[in-house]
Amino acid sequence: MDLEYLSRHIDARVCNLAGILAAAAIFVAVCNTLYSYLRLRHIPGPRSAALSNLVRRSWVKTGDAHHIHTNLHRQYGPVVRYGPNAIMVSDPGAIEKIYGFKNRFEKSEFYDSIMPRIKGGKIPDVFATRDENVHRQMRRPVANLYSATNLTRFEPLMTSTLQYFFSRLDELYTDEKVELDLFKWIQLFMFDVLGEVTFSRALGCLEKGDDVEGVIEGIWLYFKKISANTQMPWLDYLWRDNPLVPVSTKRNPLAEFGMARIMERMSLTENEKLNIGEKDFLSCFIKEQAKDDTLPDIKEVDDAACEGRISKYATWKESRTLPYLEACVNEATRMNPPFALPFERVVPETGVEIDGYFIPPGARVGMSPWVVHREASLYGDDAEVWRPERWMCSEEKRTAMYNGLLTVSQIATTMTFPFRQLTFHFAQFGAGHRSCLGKQLAYFEIYKLIPSLLQRYDVSEPWVAYFVENLN
Repeated sequence: MDLEYLSRHIDARVCNLAGILAAAAIFVAVCNTLYSYLRLRHIPGPRSAALSNLVRRSWVKTGDAHHIHTNLHRQYGPVVRYGPNAIMVSDPGAIEKIYGFKNRFEKSEFYDSIMPRIKGGKIPDVFATRDENVHRQMRRPVANLYSATNLTRFEPLMTSTLQYFFSRLDELYTDEKVELDLFKWIQLFMFDVLGEVTFSRALGCLEKGDDVEGVIEGIWLYFKKISANTQMPWLDYLWRDNPLVPVSTKRNPLAEFGMARIMERMSLTENEKLNIGEKDFLSCFIKEQAKDDTLPDIKEVDDAACEGRISKYATWKESRTLPYLEACVNEATRMNPPFALPFERVVPETGVEIDGYFIPPGARVGMSPWVVHREASLYGDDAEVWRPERWMCSEEKRTAMYNGLLTVSQIATTMTFPFRQLTFHFAQFGAGHRSCLGKQLAYFEIYKLIPSLLQRYDVSEPWVAYFVENLN
């Protein structure tokens, strides 16, 4: 009887304790929600989003967040509250305040969800790491490798891949009745170039005419899997970072390919390594690790070709003399940036004022390239329209558009043409000291491929409807 009584007594105590803990958790959650709601209540935005991050997570889940964010700014203005502690800004003049070299707002936990995992552990990379010391340590040894000056050393590798790309198109699509998916083939070309400049070996996409071992598909599926959780990163503790959940053993083809190339290179003799020299990025990475083990309209192209100003396989230097090509590239990247969610930052202890709204310390603030690149005050009332000619404006007009800018991005300093100030607003690769290292390589490929492609082929295709699925 005594044991039975004691057991019932303990059970009752445990139930009471569980009830108290649950009530306390609910109370804390309510207080936290109320506190977040009240301290940002002066910033306009949908009320539902101000109460729960589930709302903005659902927007990303649809794959249409870029349009939703654009419509929110049209409805509420340049500063919009889109989460209990999250603010979106569309005014290009705020880029320097949020991402500039002087202010250095820290990255938010948004990037924790992007960080890759191997065997349950986070693998810091130069883009996703939030630790400034780690970022500085990883970036400093290799930053110069991605400069436009250094990339010219790898131009022969890109040219040889370009030649093979054209030979494959000639081989498979000489019959005009055979439909060519040019987007797919350009993507295959880009991945083979990455293989060549990094490992001196193509991935084999052009040879196969398709994805190799699911590398490209794997990258897309990864972002599809993690994108929604960037809006509520704590959910990863219930999923990818939960020690009770079995670690995924699914293959990572891209990681396997890279590791195999590294092992091959490390197994070479010193003389064999010496023969390779600094032919590719991998050899440069290994060298740096040894130092520090902590690590146009088409007519423009035709005219230039006829006048001998560009060669059959256009070089980087030649393509930079084509102002309308530059305008087209700028317009394309303006309208379709590779990243179309706000680059989140943490407001420092001083707080920040943007467009008359004071944003308190600890709030998450960010700007979406998709939204900023459609800002009518900067790009005109036709910002939703493809019009490369907007970039061919007078210097006086450009100066008026860019008035107030204090710094210039790394991309802009390499431009031949006077687009320097406007290029700072090009946030598709991020801005400030955390901008993307690979942006120069991306531009290098574009400026070699497009004029070479237009010289060789008569590219004409009626406009067809397409949609953008935003998962990053």
